[in-house]
Amino acid sequence: MDQLLAQFQTTSTGLDSAVAAQRIEEQRQLGRTESRFQRELKLFIRQFTNPLILLLVVAVVLSAMLGETSDTLIILFILLTTGLLGFWQERNAGRAIEKLRSMIALKHTVLRDGKEEQVVTPEVVPGDVLVLDAGDIIPADCRILESNELHVNESSLTGESYPVEKMVGTVPDTAPLHQKTNCLWQGTNVVSGRAYALVVQTGRQTVFGQLTHSLAQTPETAFEKGIKHFGYFLLRITVLLSLVILMANLYFKKPVFDSILFSLALAIGMAPELLPAIMTFAMSAGARRMLKKKVIVKKLSSIFNFGEVTVLCTDKTGTITEGTATVKAMVNWQGQADERIPVYAFLNATFQQGFSNPIDQAIGALNLTAEGYEKRDEIPYDFIRKRLSIAVQKGEQRFFITKGALSNLLAVCSSVESPSGQTEPITVAIRQAIESRFAAYCQSGYRVLGLAYKPMTADKITRDDEQQMIFLGFILLEDPLKESSLTSIERLRHLHIQVKIITGDNRYVALHTAQLIDIAQPVILTGEEMDQLSPEALIVQVRQTDVFAEIEPHQKERIIIALQKSNATVAYIGDGINDVAAIHAADVGISTSNAVDVAQEAADFVLLEKDLSVLADGIEEGRKSFVNSMKYIFITTGATFGNMFSVAGASLLLPFLPMLPKQILLTNLLTDLPFLTIASDQVDGDQLTTPRKWDLKMIQNFMIVFGLHSSLFDFLTFYVFYYYFHLSGSAFQTGWFLESALTEIIILFIIRTRKSFFQSKPGNWLVITGLVSILITVYLPVSPLAQMLGFSIAHSQQVLALGGILVLYTITADILKIAFFRVNKTAKMNGRTARLTGVKR
Repeated sequence: MDQLLAQFQTTSTGLDSAVAAQRIEEQRQLGRTESRFQRELKLFIRQFTNPLILLLVVAVVLSAMLGETSDTLIILFILLTTGLLGFWQERNAGRAIEKLRSMIALKHTVLRDGKEEQVVTPEVVPGDVLVLDAGDIIPADCRILESNELHVNESSLTGESYPVEKMVGTVPDTAPLHQKTNCLWQGTNVVSGRAYALVVQTGRQTVFGQLTHSLAQTPETAFEKGIKHFGYFLLRITVLLSLVILMANLYFKKPVFDSILFSLALAIGMAPELLPAIMTFAMSAGARRMLKKKVIVKKLSSIFNFGEVTVLCTDKTGTITEGTATVKAMVNWQGQADERIPVYAFLNATFQQGFSNPIDQAIGALNLTAEGYEKRDEIPYDFIRKRLSIAVQKGEQRFFITKGALSNLLAVCSSVESPSGQTEPITVAIRQAIESRFAAYCQSGYRVLGLAYKPMTADKITRDDEQQMIFLGFILLEDPLKESSLTSIERLRHLHIQVKIITGDNRYVALHTAQLIDIAQPVILTGEEMDQLSPEALIVQVRQTDVFAEIEPHQKERIIIALQKSNATVAYIGDGINDVAAIHAADVGISTSNAVDVAQEAADFVLLEKDLSVLADGIEEGRKSFVNSMKYIFITTGATFGNMFSVAGASLLLPFLPMLPKQILLTNLLTDLPFLTIASDQVDGDQLTTPRKWDLKMIQNFMIVFGLHSSLFDFLTFYVFYYYFHLSGSAFQTGWFLESALTEIIILFIIRTRKSFFQSKPGNWLVITGLVSILITVYLPVSPLAQMLGFSIAHSQQVLALGGILVLYTITADILKIAFFRVNKTAKMNGRTARLTGVKR
């Protein structure tokens, strides 16, 4: 080991701070990634790499070569402006994500100049000495310098879920990864114990770093999959029909280049090219709003999952209760005071060097002293034993003290001790008395731990020594209910979210807590009872259960999976090592800012305050983001289907192009402007009270109904302008441009609410951008640019007729919307009733 320390020019007390600073700079230079400018330049270029846009650029260049220079410049200008809007939106969203990630950067404890110091991951360098405790994520490949009962989860590298014991030693270089028990690997995490480790490799040089690309791939959420499939569906339909329209125009001997440009412009106008940008901006806007409510979003797409949550699973400590334990009493097994119990509990709590926790902090705050006692050894707490043992010495007297869950402690005790110091074997009667007293304390709302000790002769202890111990008594702790808990849970119920408590505490404490939060007759399922259920029976039972008590860490994940199989969307909040599997399994994994590293890393969201009211805020924001995103989906589908149907008809009925390519692209640009602010729109309260889910069938129905409605008014416009007013060419094209652009802006304000549109106030930015788009649209046909854009107004009757069509469109669209969502809601309720009836039968 000395040779290894010499190789890295360091010592067991860590690097000199000056040397560390130099290595941090060298590491930063070696690992330099692309700058923000480079990333944003790539983002800008990506706005113009859509195949349809590239085809259009080629077509307009050919058109310019044939002398259509003005049209070419206009179309290129419109394309550039559209690309800049998309770039601006995605850039702002990206910067918001960077800011959020910097707020939850993991920190690690290293020795610098012989003192412990907190540094972020990029500042851990070769030669550093890491101080590792339970819950820490290991930031680099290391060699162990010193360890105590160290167990590490290496499943991210080896696939083996059971923790591996690690210790100081020598292992051949040729040994497989899982056999190198003297090494620690980046990306793994400490389950229990404590260690000092020398950093050997960092960044891309680590084993994990070489696998980063494959391990960094995260599964898509249900919403992401739905969006992707929906986008591809629209794109395929758009391209196919654009080709059909092109063939039809060519068949009717319309100009070749005009027909090609028209079809390409139509494809771009109908394709949902803004969909990724709208989704990203909606998510980043939601993330910013959630940050104001003290929720940090780690994965943007999880915001939509948050809006779908129907069941929230939570521990009681720190969320429902204050999470600050207070020692109320310490008594022997007969319920009498014993002055040794506080002293022994104090020694156990203050000498332990595992992860910090409220219980040891509360016991350590007692007005006692460890003077005269010397710590000899420690067996750290873990979630299998559920015990913590500390070996101490006072003069010639040596003994170790064990504190832990009562059942786990009694399992290793063979005798009890009275205040006079006399011991007697634990008989059946004494065990029943202890368990009876324990149940009584728990039913009174106390958290109860057991305390035991055992004389020893050696300096060191092992887990095998935890047997034949002497039971001393009980430690009674109190964790009061949070003042906000009742209000927060009632608010979650109003949002149609079931709250289920999952706790390792015993059934009596769990029952007491459930009653405090107004669960009148709570259904409780214990871990032991759960193990007796078949997977099918558990799926039924978890929906009916309010409180899961005496639950082991591995059972938490099983509960989450069973709830998901019962068609629930599950959020789970946890902050300990024993919560990591459940956080991973949940649809929405939630941790807290003071959680262990591995829990924060596994979570989709990090709460700056561990409070259920914060979660309710987050769920509302998730639903807002979902609803605002769906507004764009609805409008895009209706407009796309309607435009395709209308243009196909126009191509067959009219002897000229119903709109010029540049006018189609201009329509697309003007109608896209309000969409860029839809993420900040206000959402009606009644759309926030129920979970929001992706419903492809409803979207398809909406597309057909409102697409046909849109086409009906397009054909009405064609009839009035062409057959009644006998308009053609520029005058006709101007009329359809105005009708097409204005109806798409109007429908945005109609569809944004499920009430009558005048009963719901839109967001300020949506109003501003909508009015700007309308004013520009109306002004262009009479502006100095009119001739260049191919616009002309035939007479005032055309304007009056267009106004009448728009008024009629607005009224009928609003009535149709209310009827559509009412019918859809009734159909859903009938379907739900039929399913429930089927289940009962």
